[in-house]
Amino acid sequence: MLPEQKKKIIVLMINMFIAIGSFGIIIPILPAYLVSIGEGGMAAGLMIAIFAGAQFVMSPIAGKWADQVGRRKMIIAGLSGLTISMFVFYLSDSIWVLYLSRVIGGIGAALLIPAIFAYVADITTMDQRAKGNSYISAAMSLGIVIGPGIGGFLADYDLKLPLLVSAMVSLVSVVFSVIVLKESREVTPETVGPLKQEPMLKKLAQSVHKPYFIPLIITLVMSFGLMAYESVLGLFVDNQFQATPKQIAVMITSTGIVSVVMQLLVVERLVRRFGEGIILNVFIAVTAVCFFLSLFASTYVLFFMITLVVFLSTSILRPVLNTLISKLAGNEQGFAMGMNNAYMSIGNVIGPLLAGILYDVNILYPFVLGFVVLGITIMVSVKWQKKKKGMLFSDS
Repeated sequence: MLPEQKKKIIVLMINMFIAIGSFGIIIPILPAYLVSIGEGGMAAGLMIAIFAGAQFVMSPIAGKWADQVGRRKMIIAGLSGLTISMFVFYLSDSIWVLYLSRVIGGIGAALLIPAIFAYVADITTMDQRAKGNSYISAAMSLGIVIGPGIGGFLADYDLKLPLLVSAMVSLVSVVFSVIVLKESREVTPETVGPLKQEPMLKKLAQSVHKPYFIPLIITLVMSFGLMAYESVLGLFVDNQFQATPKQIAVMITSTGIVSVVMQLLVVERLVRRFGEGIILNVFIAVTAVCFFLSLFASTYVLFFMITLVVFLSTSILRPVLNTLISKLAGNEQGFAMGMNNAYMSIGNVIGPLLAGILYDVNILYPFVLGFVVLGITIMVSVKWQKKKKGMLFSDS
């Protein structure tokens, strides 16, 4: 990449890191905070589902807006939404106002994430796309790792301090973007057009006919499987292996670090050598096998190793899927990234809810479900690629 491209990518990475990290800061204190205001597990689940639901509804609209009014405006608007959400969260102890803050935060994330990936598509060539997306995905993973760690440290001083720090850091990112971030492409009257808000169902129906529909479905399945896995992870190792909170924290942090390393140093090389198609099939299969092996893990250490491979595989799949969708999207990068975010949000909502229901029936059922769904997905992916031999993989 040219120096100017690298500078722009770094600015986007900082924005993504702050956005994800500022949300992650509240994760360690959320259970205790909800208890302090008389709420419990149902409220915690709704906080996640409401955020993902708002993100799902808004993502396709926001993606279209990113094509019409420019990436910079949408990135700044998204960061502003996340900032407002954090301040509302900090200033209120009413559970209904907290739910409102999650709606605002979900909308902010929907405005931000598709615009960032569309921005990457604007400033990179086809050959550079995987590397650019890997950098952004690495910033997301780093935020997931560092955010909760900072939140846990700050909570020792005051339970609500992480909320205030999260809001202030997010506000700094807004100011930073206003000053530093430049538009990635010229916005002409032809690209602006009317800001139509088509119904979500219509947008989903449109996506079915897009050349990147199957990668969107795989994105949904990956998000579904990963969130299902994550949502029962702590409960499972506590139930099966009597793992301590420290052991659970070490597991989450380690998997996050693995994700960052893979996205920064490995993904681009793998794609250059083998192409997106092969990488997609191999690591969906690896993830499916790991879900199956989870059923037979007899020790904490063995389950830990399986979990590392699960997160390693998904950390490779995420930027590869983003790159593949981007390559197939042509001139509708914003819409494609918006739908990508919407399908991911569907998985983020359904995964934890269904995994929780199944876990209450049998603690192994979430892993069985993941194995079956991923097994079907790998067959769909292989069949789709055979039909689409002419599509844009890196090795073509």
